[in-house]
Amino acid sequence: PGGGVTLLNVIPAVEALQAEGDELAGINIVKRALEEPARLIASNAGAEGSVIVEKIKTLPKGHGYDAAKGEFVDMIKAGIVDPAKVTRSALQNAASIAGMLLTTEALVAEKKEEEKSASGAPSY
Repeated sequence: PGGGVTLLNVIPAVEALQAEGDELAGINIVKRALEEPARLIASNAGAEGSVIVEKIKTLPKGHGYDAAKGEFVDMIKAGIVDPAKVTRSALQNAASIAGMLLTTEALVAEKKEEEKSASGAPSY
């Protein structure tokens, strides 16, 4: 299924992991990250993303939110599918990057410039 449903269906397996301390915090971060695609799709469609995610979690596997119609459907029957390889690769790459960031001692990032008001007056 597409629309982030596959990632939501993985959450029970992540919740089943036994951990404490920092590892438990990491598990909670992964759970939140797995919810994000479905949450963003729903939010971009004008729905309340967190409410939609919680509803999808209660549906049978393979069911999700059709953002175009604003209803809950069997994703495969509705033709809303993501290629398994794409979903798996995205998850693997995200985990790889997260692991690299955790072991990095320094990170260089570009600082955003503050926007200046057109009138020259300070903006608050």
